[in-house]
Amino acid sequence: MKLRKKIDKKITNMVLKIPFSNFFYVWYKKCINYIQFLCDIRTFNKKNDGRFIIKKSNLAPYLLDNTETTDFETHYTYHPAWAARIIAKTRPKLHIDFSSFLQFSTIISAFVTVKFYDYRPADIKLDNLETKKGDLLAMPFADNSIESLSCMHTVEHIGLGRYGDLIDPEGDIKAIKELKRVLAKNGTLLFVVPIGKPKLLFNANRVYSYDQIISYFSDLKLQEFTLIPDNAIEIGMIKNTSKEFTDTQENGCGCFWFTKI
Repeated sequence: MKLRKKIDKKITNMVLKIPFSNFFYVWYKKCINYIQFLCDIRTFNKKNDGRFIIKKSNLAPYLLDNTETTDFETHYTYHPAWAARIIAKTRPKLHIDFSSFLQFSTIISAFVTVKFYDYRPADIKLDNLETKKGDLLAMPFADNSIESLSCMHTVEHIGLGRYGDLIDPEGDIKAIKELKRVLAKNGTLLFVVPIGKPKLLFNANRVYSYDQIISYFSDLKLQEFTLIPDNAIEIGMIKNTSKEFTDTQENGCGCFWFTKI
């Protein structure tokens, strides 16, 4: 077993140096783990107590889950956790979320009433949670009307056509203006976007600089900034990190807590 792991590690390091390495790495790992899968079937059948029988028609090989630690996507694991902690602190009577990670709304609806809006509405049935169709470029709310609002990992996509929306290079700016328009005085806005060295990855998303976001929201007050850095898998989130460090990121995740003054 130790020899197999040693060989596996050496081959993995070689594969990762090849162009398009992610494709080759996944292919390689699946091949190696399929051999282990066949060995596991044999071992299971030898020890089987007869309660369940392995049938060929029911084989369902999952070949990439045998890892030393649980893999996770840092942006979408950490930013909802960051936002949920703020909602737990502010405890609004009603929270409005516009097109953020859906599981965020389902979880905080356990202790806060939530209305979730999306260009592609989700048909979810939970107490304390209402889902509706909504366009971030024409939000169905009056000026200065929302006390608690979130829009996380969403604006960077607006206007790129990825989700069926119209192509509009200024779609993100228009969406930001709408968020500011509907936010009530002293209201809370939780805003999350990719951050670091600014670039457009068409049609996936934009990556903003710290200064860009601060300038877009210059009429709001920044209560807190938390960075999910490129190496978050090793160090986690960094609260109130510097602009200088943020600017070094390739694809960090900027978590901004604004209030309207």
